Amino acid sequence: MSTATDATEAALTVQHRLPGFVPRMGIILGSGLGPLADKIEDAHAIAYDDLPGFPSIGVSGHAGKLILGLLGGVPVACLAGRAHAYEGRIDAMKVPVRTVKLIGAEAIYLTCAAGSMRETVGPGSLMTITDHLNLMGGNPLAGPNDPDFGPRFPPMEGAYDPELVAAQRQAAASLGISLADGVYAAWLGPAFETPAEVRMIKALGADAVGMSTVPECIVARHCGLRVTATAVITNLGVGLSDGPVNHDQTLAAAAEASERLQGLVTEVVRAFG
Repeated sequence: MSTATDATEAALTVQHRLPGFVPRMGIILGSGLGPLADKIEDAHAIAYDDLPGFPSIGVSGHAGKLILGLLGGVPVACLAGRAHAYEGRIDAMKVPVRTVKLIGAEAIYLTCAAGSMRETVGPGSLMTITDHLNLMGGNPLAGPNDPDFGPRFPPMEGAYDPELVAAQRQAAASLGISLADGVYAAWLGPAFETPAEVRMIKALGADAVGMSTVPECIVARHCGLRVTATAVITNLGVGLSDGPVNHDQTLAAAAEASERLQGLVTEVVRAFG
């Protein structure tokens, strides 16, 4: 099947399982950020394995379920877990994102774990993403274009919706949460960056680096979804601190920041709804 056919079939499966459910917003949960899914009320979960074209999830901290329900009283479609480009396909999340669009969502909220390029924004911090650098060496839209979803050459100016970025800032202020902002660089991985690569990424103008988010943003903008994103800072970039960087550290720091992120996402979704 093509990705377009898969997305259509997946959307029909969702609508069959939960007739009449129309989400206002989609959400993608990054590494260690799964507890947000527990906040969804009247939840109905569908395993990725039951949805055509959805990826298998092979990374710790990612559940692999589409969860439909209410967050802050607003209907949402939560993608609890993502496949990453380093697992073999940069377009692995194309079908899930397009499915969210086809079942009625108008926007998508991306979350991720990231390393900071700024010593003043350390582990446990939250950062709203205002723009990105694609350093993955590929693009999820490469190959034949499906005009039913979007144009051959989609513009990426304002990729992270200014109104939703402002909503993040307002929500953070109302909750008393410190929220940085910055440019996110997408690194293919799965190896963490070398100190020299961190210096390069910083020199290019990035404030944080991670191994996700940008492919989903590109696919979402192509099909007309508004996008906002928050990164949980789990470490300083390699060479910017004395400590080692590993995936266990990523999960631990994400868990520490999870409550604040849950509150932020909930408030932004409530305001959008």
